[in-house]
Amino acid sequence: MGRHMDQRLERAILELLERRGPTATICPSDAARAVYDGDDDGWRDLMEPARRAARRLVTSGEVEITQSGRPVDPAEARGPIRIRTAR
Repeated sequence: MGRHMDQRLERAILELLERRGPTATICPSDAARAVYDGDDDGWRDLMEPARRAARRLVTSGEVEITQSGRPVDPAEARGPIRIRTAR
């Protein structure tokens, strides 16, 4: 994928959260869809890169990854996650 795609995914996460407000959450798929250029399901190939982008943003203190509405350690998150602005 490369660093350029990583940066696009990080920006997409932050921009989506900013547009939706301080208490909103997004799914990594929202960021994947936002940066994918095609009309098919190719955005699915960006799901793991989007999750990695979210983990990097957790490390920098900008977002939290949640499950069932509670912050979780990204290394321990299994299954569906949500992303929200760090509180």
